[in-house]
Amino acid sequence: MSFPEHRPRRLRRTPAVRRLARETHLVPSQLVLPMFVREGITEPSPIGSMPGIVQHSLDSLRRAAAEAAEERIGGVMLFGVPETRDAVGSGADDPNGILNRATEAVVAEVGDALVVQTDLCLDEFTDHGHCGVLRADGSVDNDATLERYTAMGLAQARAGSAMLGLSGMMDGQVGAVREALDAEGFTDTLILAYSAKYAGAFYGPFREAVDSQLKGDRRSYQLDPGNGREGVREALLDVEEGADVVMVKPALPYLDVLADVRASVDVPVWAYQVSGEYAMVEAAAAHGWIDRRGAILESLLGIRRAGADAILTYWAVEAARWLRAEL
Repeated sequence: MSFPEHRPRRLRRTPAVRRLARETHLVPSQLVLPMFVREGITEPSPIGSMPGIVQHSLDSLRRAAAEAAEERIGGVMLFGVPETRDAVGSGADDPNGILNRATEAVVAEVGDALVVQTDLCLDEFTDHGHCGVLRADGSVDNDATLERYTAMGLAQARAGSAMLGLSGMMDGQVGAVREALDAEGFTDTLILAYSAKYAGAFYGPFREAVDSQLKGDRRSYQLDPGNGREGVREALLDVEEGADVVMVKPALPYLDVLADVRASVDVPVWAYQVSGEYAMVEAAAAHGWIDRRGAILESLLGIRRAGADAILTYWAVEAARWLRAEL
């Protein structure tokens, strides 16, 4: 009888050996919690398609941010849901707008413990739901949108945001916002570029979360799901324009793009585990079809293994609690 010459199973023999031999590690500081704050409510409002996730009031947002800080996650990403919208998203750069007021509140609550980040995009604030200013024919005007982004970026920086999440996928957005920030003295404000943000089917629950008014789709500015090299090109352009961090979004369907971006740039690379990814696991777990905790941690570890230095995930606080308990 012949016996194997190589025995890789030795490195899997016991839990202690497996821990020691593990190549990829996940820790709470690598997780960022997306949070929604809605204008005009006094109690958290559940999001039906995202069990366990809510639209926060300002008060509940502060409490949830404090809880996140206690679990020592890396940061929070804030999204605002205004009461009124218009064609140019005026509420986005209004100092009294919901997102800017929420930023001030969260910075005051946990600004020393967490990296407070803000979504810089017009879609939540426009009455048409697109990420930019529209031309008469209904198409998005890239350069007119950049003017709105710079105004929004300055408003968020003045509110205390440490990192601006540029998620609109407009050409030149990083350079325009970086130039505006630097001109106003906000040279320390970080830019997170959603460089490889793909159009697709995984954003449905998010649109409920922000009460999206979108008509049509975003395929003229978000990336085509079939294009991997284009995602790398976008990331390289954003780094050239001054991005401090680049992002791939969604995570699970684009792990190949994530790995390619990681291999191509010398700045941190993050990934966004989006609402559709969250909803799929929660729905399957609710039916008893999968092990919920195992699926959550395995999915996060897989995103890390593909190259993400940090992950935006709606499970950030819960996963951090599990990870800390294992230490």
